[in-house]
Amino acid sequence: MKGLYTILLLLGSNVFMTLAWYGHLKLQQTKISDTWPLMVVIVFSWGIAFFEYSLQIPANRIGFLGNGGPFSLMQLKVIQEVISIVVFTVMATVFFQGESLHWNHVAAFACLVLAVYFVFIK
Repeated sequence: MKGLYTILLLLGSNVFMTLAWYGHLKLQQTKISDTWPLMVVIVFSWGIAFFEYSLQIPANRIGFLGNGGPFSLMQLKVIQEVISIVVFTVMATVFFQGESLHWNHVAAFACLVLAVYFVFIK
């Protein structure tokens, strides 16, 4: 169950991360934040990032082998990166018009899946 909890927390964390890193671009695109000073955008994004960290830290603690979890440090990082790219891809294609998935994006994703495979080889 710790592995499942880790992955679910990482999914939630990466939703907040993507919103913190790229959500302000959507707000600017929709004219909500296009007049905000950069410092306000940074503080706004840090406010969202708080929730990212509130999920990321427990995910790593629960999932880490040294704390009784099922994953090594390297495995945690690779899992997080794959989840990050999946969440980003879904959110970018759903929320940003004009962003589409191309063959090279799929090829890059396949390479990341292979990275997960290789990191789990004993």
